[in-house]
Amino acid sequence: MLRPGDKAPSFSLRDTQGKTVKLQDLKGKKIALYFYPKDMTPGCTKEACNLRDNFSALKRHNITVLGVSSDDQISHQRFTEKFELPFPLLSDPEHEIAERYGVWGEKKLYGKTYMGIKRMTFMIDEEGRIERIIDKVVVEDHAAQILAGLG
Repeated sequence: MLRPGDKAPSFSLRDTQGKTVKLQDLKGKKIALYFYPKDMTPGCTKEACNLRDNFSALKRHNITVLGVSSDDQISHQRFTEKFELPFPLLSDPEHEIAERYGVWGEKKLYGKTYMGIKRMTFMIDEEGRIERIIDKVVVEDHAAQILAGLG
C-alpha cells in the first residue's frame, strides 16, 4: 500500500496519441495521476469533464493531469475527442501500473464481483514522490479536491 512520502512507482505507458509517457521524463513537474475505471461511463465522464472544465486552474498551479485506465488507445481517442479533453489518457491494458499503484482489485456492481480499477488519484511532487492520495474521489468536483491540497 502506497503512502504519502513514498517514491511513486515508475511507469511507461502510451498516451492518446500513441506517444510513450514515462514518469522519469516528468521530473520537475507536479502530477495528478488519476486512475479511473472505464472510458465513456457516467462517473468517469463526469470526472474527466470536471478536470477539463477546471484545466486552466490546474495549469496555473503547474499541475500535469494524466488519466489512466485499462482501455485501449482507440477508446481513449474517442473519449478525448467526444469530450474535448485537454490532457492525455494513458492506456494500461494489462493493468500493470494499476497494480503497482494498488488500484487494481475486486469491485462489486449490482451484486456482481469483478476485477477492475478503483478510482483514485495520486498527487506526485516534482521529485517523483507521492505527496497525497485522494481515495474518495468526488467525480463532479475532482479538480477542487486536487487544488484543495495545495499549500
